[in-house]
Amino acid sequence: MPTQSDFDSWSAGQSYEHYMGRWSRMVAKEFLSWLDPKKSADWLEIGCGTGALTSEILQDYEPNSILATDASADFVNHTRETIKDPKASFKTATAQDLPVEDECVDIVTSALVLNFVPDHRETLIEMRRVLRPGGILSFYVWDYPGGGVSFIDAFWKAAASLDEKAVDLDEGARFPFCTAKGLGQLCSYAGLPDADIAPIEIITEFPDFEAFWYPFTLGAGPAPGYCKSLPDEHREALKALLAEKLDEGGPVRLTARAWAMKSVAWG
Repeated sequence: MPTQSDFDSWSAGQSYEHYMGRWSRMVAKEFLSWLDPKKSADWLEIGCGTGALTSEILQDYEPNSILATDASADFVNHTRETIKDPKASFKTATAQDLPVEDECVDIVTSALVLNFVPDHRETLIEMRRVLRPGGILSFYVWDYPGGGVSFIDAFWKAAASLDEKAVDLDEGARFPFCTAKGLGQLCSYAGLPDADIAPIEIITEFPDFEAFWYPFTLGAGPAPGYCKSLPDEHREALKALLAEKLDEGGPVRLTARAWAMKSVAWG
């Protein structure tokens, strides 16, 4: 049986764009509106992916600088080629070992990746380390346990009805702390007792069922990785079951919810 991490393949930038990138951009815009950061700030981003949050910061919040990092060299190279703004720089780095000095940025943030890092508490402590006094520590994660990403939730429920082994691969089971209560406990444990946590919601709309299904065939991400690994007849059975539940001959519209957190670091 494949392990949970076997399908956490996020390095294929173009495939990720089809699967999650467009929704990442939508939630990034809503997150920044909620965060309401000051302009002319120095930013550090952990897990830049294909640059959804990086681009929104550069477009709407006039940063002095933004260093975008990711553990995946493929993502860093993809985003460096995509974003040419001279205020942005890019480095391959892990969340537990950020390539900057203490107290050197005004805002440190992370978009939809905290659940994938090996040590959540150490990541938050490392984020605190790089903040200037009065700086903002922030992040957001999908509400997997609450079925918040409805198109992924629908996929895993259908998969589990056909293959009991799929249950263990569902992000809802794998990331139980991605709830308001769980994140509050994590932040308190990491020395952030004043964390402000709020839901961010968007609508994910696909033109038709085929547009909904296609990203699951590309292999980038846990659900697509699982889907691509299936024998052809099993994959077709999964597609048919999802079509039975979701295909009404028109657009497929589903909700997606993330939990956002912000905390001011006082020296």
